[in-house]
Amino acid sequence: MEPVTLPVDRVPPPARHRYDHQPRLVFWETTKACPLACVHCRAVAQPAPAPGELTTDEGIRLIDELGAGPPPHPVLVLTGGDCLMRSDLLQLAARARAAGVPVAIAPAVSPRLSDDVLASLRSLGVRHLSISLDGATAATHEGVRQVPGHFAATLDAISRASALGFQVQVNTAVMRANVEELADVAVLLRRLGVRIWEVFFLVTVGRGTDVREISPGETEDVCHFLVDVAQRGLVVRTVEGPFFRRVQTERASAADTAGSPPGSLLAHLRSALAWGLGPPVQPVVAPSFGTRDGKGVIFVAHNGDVFPSGFLPLPLGNVRNGGLLDLYRDHPLLRSIRAGELSGRCGTCEHTDLCGGSRARAFAATGDPLSEDPACALVS
Repeated sequence: MEPVTLPVDRVPPPARHRYDHQPRLVFWETTKACPLACVHCRAVAQPAPAPGELTTDEGIRLIDELGAGPPPHPVLVLTGGDCLMRSDLLQLAARARAAGVPVAIAPAVSPRLSDDVLASLRSLGVRHLSISLDGATAATHEGVRQVPGHFAATLDAISRASALGFQVQVNTAVMRANVEELADVAVLLRRLGVRIWEVFFLVTVGRGTDVREISPGETEDVCHFLVDVAQRGLVVRTVEGPFFRRVQTERASAADTAGSPPGSLLAHLRSALAWGLGPPVQPVVAPSFGTRDGKGVIFVAHNGDVFPSGFLPLPLGNVRNGGLLDLYRDHPLLRSIRAGELSGRCGTCEHTDLCGGSRARAFAATGDPLSEDPACALVS
């Protein structure tokens, strides 16, 4: 077979510069309204929409801008609050389909997440849906979500969305309250037929400032555990945990594929995982695109303010005043983040491009988005 030669404008750039020109993911906080009151909520969601939320026309302009850029277009993730609280959600999804912009939705589990709504979104080409599950038991999950009966409703929503043809991704935020149950969550996801597990490493913003984090050593244990999970039929992704990529790479190149001697948390999680899912069945499935806050990721708030991510509340501009993609390409902070111009241990680490630490956690801890990430075991 002859080698395939790509046109010059389609040759993939070097990994370091892959996201210099446009993001891979655009998160749009479509509304602050949400029927839940989760203890770790980044958005500090509320029962009703907030003043100044982007209008339908403004949302359409944002979508059209993404569709006018060079392919592949960024994935537009409609989140909130609860995106189902937007009365124009189907209109926005239809516009995205017409513009060639892929859409994923991140709804809250509530009575609004009905089969009729799901079927309508599916008919408009929405294929990806993420649902949050923050524990393997009702007590743990509902302790986070603050709604009685929400655990059973969440399991039901996962099953219904899967039956309607969605690729369902389950999101789990790791915190002191649920870290011991992570292996049980993985077993439950396999039982439900879920293929993608996205694990959020808590950043203390929004309501999350009152939620207890895990230690850097435990974070390292969780990363090793997630590599183990990725050998047992689940695709693993992380948010605000880019050190997972380092651990995955180190494990792949080490003669001892089990990694360094486990801490007590890792030993517990590995034992529960082996009991629930047995031995590894495949190579690690943990696709990594080397993204982090401001590098491949950008966030548009309910009022059009733009942030490097939803967990980094440092405003860069507003889509009402200019183009999102221009802001992403040209803002000095984002250029520094993508160039790896970091300080402290993250700036000197050999894994700066692969990992680079969470810029959101660095900002939450120090007020400087370019400083080192205190959750990394190499920093502590």
